[in-house]
Amino acid sequence: MTDSQEKRPLGAAGWIATLAGSGRMGQAPGTIGSAEACIIAYFLPAQVMPWAILAAILVGTWASGAHARALGQSDPGEVIVDELAGQWIALAGHMVSRASAGWLIPCLALFRLFDILKPWPVNKLEKLPGGVGIMADDLLAGVEANLCLVAFRYFFQGQSGTGLLTWFL
Repeated sequence: MTDSQEKRPLGAAGWIATLAGSGRMGQAPGTIGSAEACIIAYFLPAQVMPWAILAAILVGTWASGAHARALGQSDPGEVIVDELAGQWIALAGHMVSRASAGWLIPCLALFRLFDILKPWPVNKLEKLPGGVGIMADDLLAGVEANLCLVAFRYFFQGQSGTGLLTWFL
């Protein structure tokens, strides 16, 4: 990031896209955004999480696209609202109470793994234009991380009905 970008004031879209400017702080902005998502999720009631995810997707798609256009970049590193939404998808159904906070670290690690490595088809989605492309790869990385944890919990702990599946079954 150049000094001019760092000093550029954030408009509403930039403020949302960078999670109040934290995407501009130092190294590993994606990991910072994912960690922030975990902290926020810890305090959100489980019943609110589906609506929070939906809001993050809708508002994040607009904000990330608008901020990227303002910077003249296709996917600026400082945009981390996509990590927020993707991390929340990874956590969906695993964080049903503060007692299940032990799933925060495995969800964070799996989401970051899928987000960084971008296995197929995640790597195809990042090529979509604008805010859709910025958000879509992280959303799918979140789904992949979530389903990996569902499989782990099912096969190694005998727990079914966890993760995103709880919302659809």
